[in-house]
Amino acid sequence: MPQHPNDPHIPLQAAPPALPLPRRDLRDATRDPLTPPATALTSQPVQQSLELAQRYELLHRLGVPTVANEDFDDLARDMAEKAGFLYGFVNLALAKQTFIGLHQPPVDSGYVIVGRTMSRDHGWCPEVMTRKKALPLHDVHASPRFSGNAVVDAVGIRSYFGAPLIHESGTVLGTVCVIDPERRPLSEARRIRDITIHSGAQAMDLITHAPVR
Repeated sequence: MPQHPNDPHIPLQAAPPALPLPRRDLRDATRDPLTPPATALTSQPVQQSLELAQRYELLHRLGVPTVANEDFDDLARDMAEKAGFLYGFVNLALAKQTFIGLHQPPVDSGYVIVGRTMSRDHGWCPEVMTRKKALPLHDVHASPRFSGNAVVDAVGIRSYFGAPLIHESGTVLGTVCVIDPERRPLSEARRIRDITIHSGAQAMDLITHAPVR
C-alpha cells in the first residue's frame, strides 16, 4: 500500500468515491456560467486579471464547457496510460484551476484521490502557462525551484510533465499534464514530454472545434 508522503509508517487512505459523471458533449447547452467571479478579477494583479477575462471570453465564444467532460476525461486517461503515470489532467486556468479532464487511480487503490479544482497558485501548471512551453520534471526534487510545492506535500508527487493549451489568438487557456508519486529516469523525459505535447494538441483540437455560440 502507498505510504503517506510525510510519514512512511502511515498508509494513505482512499477518499470516498466521487459521484459518477454524465457524458457531456461539447454541444451540450448545459454549461457553467462563463462570467468570471468579480473576486477573481479584483484580487489578481492587473495583467493576470486581463488574461483571466480574455480566457473566459474566448471559452464563451468557442462554446467550451468549463465542467467535467467525458471526452476530456478520455483524453486525460489516454495520456496518462501512454506515459505510464497514475494521474492525468486537462486543466483550464479559470478562477481556480479546473480539471475538465481527469484520470486518477480507483478510489479503493490507496492512492490520494483528487478533486476537480485546485488553487491557481498550486502545482507546476502556472509555470507551464508562464513559459508557454512544455515543462518536463522527471524528478521534482532535482531542482530547488520546483521541489517546494503544495502538491508535493498533499499528493506526494515526484514527477510532473505538462504542456500549455495555447489558442491561435495567443491566449493561454490552461494545460495538460501527468503526475506520479514515482520519479522517472531522465532517459524517459523526452518521450513523456512528447506525449503531453501531443495530448495538448488533441485537447486544443477538441476545444477549437466546439461550435461557436
